[in-house]
Amino acid sequence: MRNMLKKATGLILAAALTFSLAAPAAAAGSSSAAGASSGAVTETALPQQGWQAQVTFPDWAGYVDDTLAMNSLYSFDGYADQGELYVTLASGVTSLRLFVNNAEVDTSAMKGGSTYKVDISDLTVNGTNTVQVSAITPSTLEGAVTVSIPYPTVITGLPSDVGMDEGVLGIIDDFIASEVKYGFSGAQLAVVKDGKLVYSDAWGAVNGYNPDGTRIEEGDENYVPVTTDTLYDLASNTKMYSVNYALQYMLTQGSGVYDISLDDPITKFFPEFDDEGKTIFKEGTSAEDQAQILEWKSELTVRDILMHQAGFDPDPQYHNDKFDQVTQTPEQGVDNPLFSQDRETTLTKVLASPLTYEPGSKAVYSDVDYMLLCFIIEKVTGMGLDQFLKETFWDPMGLTHITYDPLQNGFEKDDCAATELNGNTRDGAISFKNVRTDTVQGEVHDEKAYYAMGGVSGHAGLFANAEDLATLAQMMLNPSGYGSNRLFSTNVNEYFTSRKNSSATWGQGWWRQADCGRPWYFGVQASRNTIGHQGWTGTLTAIDPEQDLIVVYLTNKINSPVTDNTVNANQFDGNWYTASTLGFVTNILYQGITANSAAGDIQPALDALLGDMAMDKLRLAAAEDLEDADHPLMRAANSIAELAYEASYARPTDANKAMVLQLADALRQLSDVGTYDRMVRVMSYNIHFGQSSRMCTTSSPSPM
Repeated sequence: MRNMLKKATGLILAAALTFSLAAPAAAAGSSSAAGASSGAVTETALPQQGWQAQVTFPDWAGYVDDTLAMNSLYSFDGYADQGELYVTLASGVTSLRLFVNNAEVDTSAMKGGSTYKVDISDLTVNGTNTVQVSAITPSTLEGAVTVSIPYPTVITGLPSDVGMDEGVLGIIDDFIASEVKYGFSGAQLAVVKDGKLVYSDAWGAVNGYNPDGTRIEEGDENYVPVTTDTLYDLASNTKMYSVNYALQYMLTQGSGVYDISLDDPITKFFPEFDDEGKTIFKEGTSAEDQAQILEWKSELTVRDILMHQAGFDPDPQYHNDKFDQVTQTPEQGVDNPLFSQDRETTLTKVLASPLTYEPGSKAVYSDVDYMLLCFIIEKVTGMGLDQFLKETFWDPMGLTHITYDPLQNGFEKDDCAATELNGNTRDGAISFKNVRTDTVQGEVHDEKAYYAMGGVSGHAGLFANAEDLATLAQMMLNPSGYGSNRLFSTNVNEYFTSRKNSSATWGQGWWRQADCGRPWYFGVQASRNTIGHQGWTGTLTAIDPEQDLIVVYLTNKINSPVTDNTVNANQFDGNWYTASTLGFVTNILYQGITANSAAGDIQPALDALLGDMAMDKLRLAAAEDLEDADHPLMRAANSIAELAYEASYARPTDANKAMVLQLADALRQLSDVGTYDRMVRVMSYNIHFGQSSRMCTTSSPSPM
């Protein structure tokens, strides 16, 4: 063996001598490869920040491995059209070769003892990227070259950059704009794909209605249009981007920094939680059941609460002084033993709340879970949840349009989309101590968050615009951090989004798509591992790791009159519109992702889908047996049917003409409730269908 090595060494030395005699010497520090790709190389100081990775060549793994190639290669996550590397050369390095995804970077300007920033944005791809450092001279120098790799960020781009058909965005735009015309208040949409913000738009008014239910029209003195900067009340989307993000960060940092684990009992943070003298049992609870409840409370863990299987009632209504905890209904004449409109007192009431089923035996979605988690996070970090999130995420990530309590943090009322028209009264149907009666704007709508938690809670209270929320959501796709900030570990993220035992459509707080388990939010084409959440005010986030796609759709659908508060005090007019269903956006958007399409022209499929949606809306209208042509469901049906007619007018194919005839038949079925003539007039004349070309010939209504 020794002789073989001596022979090999002799051959290498001979080859080296031959090369030195036959070829001119390359300049020190230069790259001699033909066709080297020259990225911008700038000498700089190495920033003091977090890194996706810092690897030192040669032998970045710390040893020579028998795979050999490993020591020269390192892979990192990134996106096309963005990225940079910081390359630090130790003193004494005279040359090296640097490749990114096999493309060589010109290193001729690099000198030992300096750091260089290398722009690699023209070399990166979506997903896994590889940096290669080879031929370091001298080859015997340890720690010769250190490559520091930042985390990806979100940059702006075009739909075409990411293979998205702009036709689907046009349909979504037309759809929301039409519904706004027919009575929907407003909305905002941001789409991020492959690390690029490829769409951001806004529709409607920040406040669409006066307290008496009359519409605020464009041109009215108090009309303020929504912009992409407008903040929306996120409602339960708060849970993911406050409590879940805080826990994911704290667990990534480890117990040495934050003394918390998912298996910690609640009594670790609040020893009084299972105190018999401080627990408020429901009237009629037996001594035996009380003992069982106290045992459950002593064993309850952070993990149980996070998974919505803690045992709490869904909504104890701490804010309501007249609420029956036994029946879980508001009731005049009954004093609520858990009543609180003071944040410090609310903590004692949450801790005093009884459990109503065995933790872990089932999942019951409850705001109490995230109120308690909020208090735990504040106890561990020693600061308010809002301040912790601001210092940990919002400021480091450069987010300026996300906050709790907007009016106390530099925003005005008209910077925020309004919600309920008459406070929390449901147009006069609900009353409790200190209930708001003015239009809610710039204050959290959720009653427990506003009255009981002072505006800052883990279950509701966060405001944001769609762009900032989409950037924050990118943390669930990025590897561990954002830009210069290490935030989550991949392992922690994977655990929080993995299916929990009792339900495939739940992670640890996160909603999951699983086997098309949430199509009314995530659409039917979202991958199994799509995660997100929705909010009662009309907000949705969907994060699809398979498509590297984020959709943030924000509405204020409850900014409208209550349809009939004697029947259902929570049925706002805005809930009848298709724009309020949230999932319609994702269903349409996936149609325009090129990877999902076998057709070069997807417009026929989109037209047919629009016709189906119009038919289904008319079927819903017929099923309600409405007698009021101005009912919001009829206005919504009018809106989508008009869009279908417009499509047939713009593209008068045989299929689209047939679609119009089918819609005409469906409209005819509604004629007995006085809506047919009205809808035909709007659709026939407002979209410029002339008398001779009108497809709907059953009657000849005059223009409105």
